[in-house]
Amino acid sequence: MEIVVGIDVSKERLDVAILPQEEVFAVGNDHAGIDELAERLKGIGVDAIALEATGGFEMLAVAGLSAAGLTVLVVNPAQVRAYAHAIGRRAKTDPIDAAVIAAFVLATKPEIRPLRDAETQALSELVARRRQIVQMIVAEENRLRMALAKQAQKSIKRLLKALRRELESLDADLDSHIRKSPVWRVREALLTSVPGVGPTTARTLLAELPELGSLDRRQIASLAGLAPWTRQSGKWKGKSFIGGGRGKVRAVLFMAALVASRYNPDLKAFRDRLVAAGKPKIVATVATMRKLLTIL
Repeated sequence: MEIVVGIDVSKERLDVAILPQEEVFAVGNDHAGIDELAERLKGIGVDAIALEATGGFEMLAVAGLSAAGLTVLVVNPAQVRAYAHAIGRRAKTDPIDAAVIAAFVLATKPEIRPLRDAETQALSELVARRRQIVQMIVAEENRLRMALAKQAQKSIKRLLKALRRELESLDADLDSHIRKSPVWRVREALLTSVPGVGPTTARTLLAELPELGSLDRRQIASLAGLAPWTRQSGKWKGKSFIGGGRGKVRAVLFMAALVASRYNPDLKAFRDRLVAAGKPKIVATVATMRKLLTIL
């Protein structure tokens, strides 16, 4: 019989539910609490542990439990909520949420893919922080263009200087992190050998899409949110669209596809053929993103 653990994550604690035993308890969302949880779960031989993505509060638990050799899944909160409504679980408390997460995994049996280990998680956090710094720089540059008072302009320029220094420091940290792992060095070199793929795209893919290379083209496109969704009912057929998946991956692939459409001869010819055939430019770009991902 499968033993599945659902964990509801908050900033301070982890509410844990074990099914089918219906055991419920809580531990702290810190190193000590996660170590205690790992030892307890290893003792009962669980098959899978599931947590919702909660904006970063789950990261320490995912890294710690994975490092302990346990099978950890990070599930989509929207899917769990839809499952809860489907089975009539309207009540909402942390222990109930943990039990619903475990029941969701037992019912849907999601595919277990290789999880990011602690080193990969650290890389992911560095990439995410770099993205935040870039967004702050863009915001301050926009404010500088709008500022009229010299004092305001000076303040913005000082902050921009500090942010750019921080960006350089983060890039150095990323370089150091990549160099520490021979596997990542090889993978980064391989990814950046494709025209249109630079270090930022390569590192984002390494951090956010560790399954790259282990899935077929349809599976990896679906995981990245690049598989078109068909809308059809009876004789009516609406336009297909993309969505879901990993937004950070899709964002860097969009920029890479734009560059590749100019400098990668194969992808440029591919996109030009689609546009010549009457496809809208955005559709041709999405198809180029999917083609680029398949190549990678």
